[in-house]
Amino acid sequence: MRPSLRPALVLVLLTVLAPSALRAQADGWWRHMSVLADDSLRGRETGSREEKVAAEYVAAQFRRAGLAPGANGGWFQPVRLLSKRIDESRSRLALVRAGGETEELRLGPDAYVNLRFSRGGRVEAPLVFVGYGLVVPEKNHDDLAGLDLRGKVAVLVSGGPSSISGPLLSHHQAERWEPLRRAGAVGVITIAQTRYRDLPWERQSAQRLLPAFALADTTAAETVLPLAVAFNAERADALFAGSGHTMAELQAIADSGRALPRFSIPTTLRADVAIATRPVESRNVVGVLRGRDPRLSSEYVVVTAHHDHMGVGLVVNGDSIYNGAMDDASGVATVLETALAMARGPRPRRSVLFAVFTGEEKGLLGSRYFARRPTVPRRAIVADVNLDFAPPFWPLRAVGAAGENESDLGGDLRRVAAARGLAVLPDPEPQRNSFIRSDHYSFVREGVPALGVGVGFAKGTPEYQIVRRWIAERYHAPSDDLAQPLDRQAAEDFNGFFLDVVRAVADRPTRPRWNPDSFFRRFAAR
Repeated sequence: MRPSLRPALVLVLLTVLAPSALRAQADGWWRHMSVLADDSLRGRETGSREEKVAAEYVAAQFRRAGLAPGANGGWFQPVRLLSKRIDESRSRLALVRAGGETEELRLGPDAYVNLRFSRGGRVEAPLVFVGYGLVVPEKNHDDLAGLDLRGKVAVLVSGGPSSISGPLLSHHQAERWEPLRRAGAVGVITIAQTRYRDLPWERQSAQRLLPAFALADTTAAETVLPLAVAFNAERADALFAGSGHTMAELQAIADSGRALPRFSIPTTLRADVAIATRPVESRNVVGVLRGRDPRLSSEYVVVTAHHDHMGVGLVVNGDSIYNGAMDDASGVATVLETALAMARGPRPRRSVLFAVFTGEEKGLLGSRYFARRPTVPRRAIVADVNLDFAPPFWPLRAVGAAGENESDLGGDLRRVAAARGLAVLPDPEPQRNSFIRSDHYSFVREGVPALGVGVGFAKGTPEYQIVRRWIAERYHAPSDDLAQPLDRQAAEDFNGFFLDVVRAVADRPTRPRWNPDSFFRRFAAR
């Protein structure tokens, strides 16, 4: 944590945008980071006053760069949300055994309610273990086949079989709520495999008291069930009592790649969940740079990042402000510098729409809304290039991108990397589901080829260890702040690479296309 800029000073910076006032901190990328990740913005919680200040800053920088307003004549696309908070004083979870014995679950240490996918209220239903709970028609995989889930609570483990590829598996994990709803399930209990979990359970469960959000526009909203629960894997044997199975046994099967069993559990979940909701309005920030080509300027490449973060939460080492410096003030800063550089010229052939979203941390809400309700004709959007996390912790030698192998945008990325002497490396941990966890996925779901561009590193290398340590210590923690060590030259090199990728996509002669073998090309036909 660093000393806070006084709120009044931040507002002056946002109002007059005097470059000299910020040069003492750094130039360009670092200047934006120093404003957006400052303590005075209190972690930019979705829908908060401080997030609105961050959005105003982004809009002012778009204006300064020379962009035109890109949201129906203005800079802001309103996004109406519903904030959801649990009242734990009026909520309880309990396991009722076949003989009537009741085991109360502790909210926090044992389990917590996943507000994003829960409506709340009373649920009392028997448990059924459904393996991964996945339905993947493309691989003839159906964990729900032959099961009677009507009026039941499905118990599942995160992840999926090793026979299904990363992006395809990630997509069906994101979509599995709908098949469960169609099968009649009234609830879901998810046990996160510890090897796939980014945060220790204590930090993950502490976030249950922060507000969750949903889109107020139900046509763009996700599937919700009466109840969704996250369960601590270290206490999961409580779920399997009397079933003849243990969590260690199921974990060993999952580790081996074999199919998980499915079975009834002689236990009923009894739940009473009180959820308070209130309307919140937030905003996407959109600016446009018109293309120079008479034919291609009617097409748009969307360049994206997100300005929200986690706000103020659990105190960790004396600090409660979750600044979100790397996640994603750094990405916003790169997008702002990209807009400035492209506006200075040469102007690209296609138009470029720069969009900085709200609600990414709450389930990609701002990008989901924009992808469904774009501010330009939907068919005119040809690609999305997204930036969420590109850590400048070591000299830049390699890059990577979620979605690189799904469309011919991967060729643009590889050509730019080769010209800069950079290796292109695959995702070292596809099981972390990074493909579905950032804003590019909202465009993929709407049939738009997309890249989630980042720094490349290989499993087992020193760089891999640096990232794993950062995730364990700083990801979604107050220590993702401006005091962490950064390689300024690596940041500058990555910004240059990102700019070149955007230029390459905007200037290519043909519209980007899905690869013939990509599962996601079917969405383009909708």
